[in-house]
Amino acid sequence: MAELLCRIIRIGGTTAMTRPVTATDMTDWMSSDPDRSAWHVAEDGQGRILGFQLVGSADYLPAAAADISTFVAPHKQGLGIGSRLFRATVPAARLLGYAWINANIRTDNDSGLTYYQSRGFQPYGSMTGVRLDDGQVVDKQLMRYDLD
Repeated sequence: MAELLCRIIRIGGTTAMTRPVTATDMTDWMSSDPDRSAWHVAEDGQGRILGFQLVGSADYLPAAAADISTFVAPHKQGLGIGSRLFRATVPAARLLGYAWINANIRTDNDSGLTYYQSRGFQPYGSMTGVRLDDGQVVDKQLMRYDLD
């Protein structure tokens, strides 16, 4: 998962993450709030990771809301990987007691905006002038998916 995420970070433009991550970083992330998060992974027939999606709590959201992140391997978008991940994530978010899911998407990430909109997410807010770790400043669209 760390290798996949690092490839996406190196390409740039679709994630707010700008620094490479290690397997230890991923393990720490996954274990940081296990009772309030769910992770799903898509693999090919040889066990290579094609994508992953997670939902979990976020400090800037109310307790009823889960934050979502989706990462699909470069050149594998549009093959249904994200759709399959989301079909697994929705019931998991409900089981965790969330009422809605928040997506926090860079406004220059057209594929991300399209992906979440096609899942039924609706815009509800925005963030302007968000400074990333590398100093880049981006705007973000906040989108919401109600679970009830």
